[in-house]
Amino acid sequence: MSSIRKGLLQTVFSGAYMKRWNDKLRPAELYEVDKQAHKMIIAWLLLQENARDLEAEERRELSDRIAEWGIFDYLFRLVITDIKPPVYYRIKENPEHHRQLVEWVQGELEPVLSTLGDDFWMRFIAYFDPHRKRELADDILAAAHFYASSWEFKLIEGLNAFDDELDEIRESFVEQQASFQKLKGFHELMRPKAHALGKLANLCGQLRFQKRWSQMPRIPETSVMGHMFLVACYSYFFSVVQDACPTRRQNNFFCGLFHDLPEMLTRDIISPVKKSVKELDVLIKAYEDEELERRVFEPLREEGYSDIADRLGYLLGTATGSEFHDCIERDGKVEQVTFEELQSLYNDDIYNPKDGEMLKVCDELAAYIEAYTAVRNGISINELNQAMWRLRDKYRKRSIGKIHIGALMSDFD
Repeated sequence: MSSIRKGLLQTVFSGAYMKRWNDKLRPAELYEVDKQAHKMIIAWLLLQENARDLEAEERRELSDRIAEWGIFDYLFRLVITDIKPPVYYRIKENPEHHRQLVEWVQGELEPVLSTLGDDFWMRFIAYFDPHRKRELADDILAAAHFYASSWEFKLIEGLNAFDDELDEIRESFVEQQASFQKLKGFHELMRPKAHALGKLANLCGQLRFQKRWSQMPRIPETSVMGHMFLVACYSYFFSVVQDACPTRRQNNFFCGLFHDLPEMLTRDIISPVKKSVKELDVLIKAYEDEELERRVFEPLREEGYSDIADRLGYLLGTATGSEFHDCIERDGKVEQVTFEELQSLYNDDIYNPKDGEMLKVCDELAAYIEAYTAVRNGISINELNQAMWRLRDKYRKRSIGKIHIGALMSDFD
């Protein structure tokens, strides 16, 4: 029987501590969890472009692989964080050394991943099989990884002219970029000022710089971008435990990945501020919707990407008014349903089901862990303690499907 445990949630959160390019001069701190969020947003965009002509089943399988394999990649990198990329690539060139490294990583992760059930664990093992045939999903994830890394490199390049490694790193990026030119959508993504896809990818990257809980100190400081990735992973794990169908799992992951996208337009506004003035939250939502239409959906539609705009709109809940509404698609129309109906009646790929209530739980669970971790790290201020108390009290007796949220929170002493 699969379950969600504290260790799994904290393992995913640990990427918020992992600094990237930490041997280089940086204009802002760059963290692994943010990079992975950016990578998976790019992977989603490439997925839309490369799956457009596929049959429904092929598209579903490709989407499933990208979501789950992206998580697998992240978990792997959490363990090998101290190995610089050039050293890791050298290890991969030696099959025996790479096998030993993979086995060690799997041994480190088994205690936290095994709670998700044998099927999930076996898929994790199979992903790293050296004899596994390379697929389109591998190419998409590799291209997305390249984009997110090169985006970071462009940020630090001008500050590190004195670094004798810089030319070698730059040449490596040039070589890698050439290998992805045949992938649909890649060329457009690399044009951030001239193309709607490139503009969107670049705009999303700016969420790395928006800090959550911005009015209070925390260790570590999580960004809106990193938070979205945490919620995406938690939503995926919750979906596995709920025995969600593949399409529902994917939708929940990508919905989590995009759910705070409007905050690139309004900044992260904490709940007490939204509730301080009557109907302020309604006004903010209306402004977010207007700006999303103007800066995201309209440019996509004008350049022939109406399908991507519609798909993103479904994830963001534009038809029902909130990404936190449970919904399905039937006969080409979006219908709002309940969690119980999702579980009992619509847990099937044909309905394109998406959780909203469970996403909200994962969103607040991620917020709880952010506050909890800061307090454990010595930042014990009233606002953080009050936030933790409110969330614990809210979920103390509450379950969603097979998961008791109060019991899960009680694991955090």
